[in-house]
Amino acid sequence: MHTVKEYIEKNKKRFIDELIDLLKIPSISADTAFSQDVLNTADSIMKSLKEAGCDKVELCETPGYPIIYGEKIIDTNLPTVLVYGHYDVQPADPLELWDSPPFEPVIKKTELHPEGAIFARGACDDKGQMYMHVKALEYMTSEGNLPCNVKFMIEGEEEVGSESLAWFVPRNVEKLANDVILISDTGMIANDIPSITTGLRGLSYVEVEITGPNRDLHSGLYGGAVANPINILTKMIASLHDENNHITIPGFYDKVEELSQEERNEMAKAPFSLEEYKNALNIDDVYGEKGYTTNERNSIRPTLDVNGIWGGYIGEGAKTVIASKAYAKISMRLVPNQDWEEITTLFKSHFESIAPDSVKVKVTPHHGGQGYVTPIDSIGYQAASKAYQETFGVTPIPQRSGGSIPIVALFEQELKSKTILMGFGLNSDAIHSPNEHFGIWNYLKGIETIPYFYKYFSELHK
Repeated sequence: MHTVKEYIEKNKKRFIDELIDLLKIPSISADTAFSQDVLNTADSIMKSLKEAGCDKVELCETPGYPIIYGEKIIDTNLPTVLVYGHYDVQPADPLELWDSPPFEPVIKKTELHPEGAIFARGACDDKGQMYMHVKALEYMTSEGNLPCNVKFMIEGEEEVGSESLAWFVPRNVEKLANDVILISDTGMIANDIPSITTGLRGLSYVEVEITGPNRDLHSGLYGGAVANPINILTKMIASLHDENNHITIPGFYDKVEELSQEERNEMAKAPFSLEEYKNALNIDDVYGEKGYTTNERNSIRPTLDVNGIWGGYIGEGAKTVIASKAYAKISMRLVPNQDWEEITTLFKSHFESIAPDSVKVKVTPHHGGQGYVTPIDSIGYQAASKAYQETFGVTPIPQRSGGSIPIVALFEQELKSKTILMGFGLNSDAIHSPNEHFGIWNYLKGIETIPYFYKYFSELHK
């Protein structure tokens, strides 16, 4: 019987080639032009789960894109691990900033990835990390050492809010019954400093529209006499933060969890170089809420950011107009206890209230989700920690993440089980950005580590 390291070495090229083939499919859930590609990706995942050893694989229809369900039940008396991942990816725009086409994967060596990294949209988020679990199952089934039951639930709408998953989960509680949920859609501090994500921020995502005159106007004939929606919008957005970068929406912080100084001191023990952080981003200084460190600002504090803003003429040359409309997309990252729907309502009410009578305001909520904190004294966390110790040789650091996986709170509410977040990506992997990539070492290390989670969880569950 092969060890997991031997199995990976024997199948390394195939594992990489299979991931590259998956990354070639542009499964962009946000753009209907890619609908067939999303469906083709779902078919590919079904095939991979069958080949990896699942005895049952289903394409589960939803109001949106299908959910792929797979299972390998070896003994109903044994614990069950439910693996969640997603097969959809973010849009690749702006395409001109990619060094190579986003859906033509290439392997390149980098300073952080001397063994090479796969550059492609979805490489790290989440096709590469999701596929680690498929290959880990293949190893365990082919070598006959799967110690418990496993179920897979892979969705195609995570990047647009998981609306169909929220529909699917309550309707399939018995099918999805499990003892722990395992997700790899997060990262770790560094390749030599593994970490386990213990907290996620929630999310509220909205779009705003400001309407002034009933048509675009000549800026000479009407300038100064009629409200300019772009001017108004920028002033309104600027007013959402005060001089300390504190969000000014009334009630926004009412339910924010304030960590004790002791907890903040524990967070500060995680290795972090501010100079390296700034150099990596090519910035002269950091920026954020007064009174908090960089790592606190991007994990335990809520935020409000403009993700896109547009209006008027942006073509070549000049066109002197006052635009009839201006738009912006805004996301708010939330911390535990902040309800995303309540925050969305607070934003809408406040944004409408600060608009002058000279314009009309429309706020359209898009999607959102709750924050999440997982306890480090659970057997799931202990199993993950032991798994990292086995393959990395050091104890992983518990770490809160600034990112959001909205469905994690839904899982606990509906399925009554805890989620363990075993991420193998790095912050520098440029997820959601041009030149997204995933280290080959990280990909294979994930495949190596995941079977140990099954082993230790099964042992601790007895």
